[in-house]
Amino acid sequence: MKKYLKLSFPFLMTLCFSYFFILMIQITWQYVPFRNDVAFLQIKQTEVSEIPFYLFFFYAHVYSAIFVLLGGFTQFNSNLLQKRSIIHRNIGKLYVFTILFLSAPSGLFIGVFANGGFYSKISFVTLSILWFYFTLKGLLAVKKKNIPLHKAFMYRSFALTFSAVTLRFWKVFLVYLFQPSPMDVYQIIAWIGWIPNLLIVEFYLYNQSKK
Repeated sequence: MKKYLKLSFPFLMTLCFSYFFILMIQITWQYVPFRNDVAFLQIKQTEVSEIPFYLFFFYAHVYSAIFVLLGGFTQFNSNLLQKRSIIHRNIGKLYVFTILFLSAPSGLFIGVFANGGFYSKISFVTLSILWFYFTLKGLLAVKKKNIPLHKAFMYRSFALTFSAVTLRFWKVFLVYLFQPSPMDVYQIIAWIGWIPNLLIVEFYLYNQSKK
């Protein structure tokens, strides 16, 4: 039974990720072609019209995030790690440099103008800084051939990458069950969108260190 569950886990994870990734594609597709008044941008017209480069950073974040989400997930595939290490390295480089030069900096910029007030902004800015930091530490660790440290920081990095999914999951969940005001929703999901992900990874890393 334990062996069966172990074999089924990667398949179930892939199935689950595929479902949420398709939903993310549908969300991203709303911003194709490029427009300044569609979907989420409808409630950000003040920033669009008054903040220089807001649209540039917004689209840099939206378009790059979908690629790092897919690229990051493939990095944990054991077959790719063991039998296609060149593919693993190349996708990894793309994942790291996209986050360091596009996704995290643009997330930091638009986080400053996030909905939900001061505490939401603090959360999204913190998320972007940690995302950049964990990814950079993962890169530096592998350059020093410290693979365990590289893995630990890349797990943390992907936990924050995956917040693109969990944030939207919590939003749907909270609205469906409690119908809070939109500003309350933003204040809550700004934090629970990524902190539980990070705690799960830390719990996993802690257990691995005990083996």
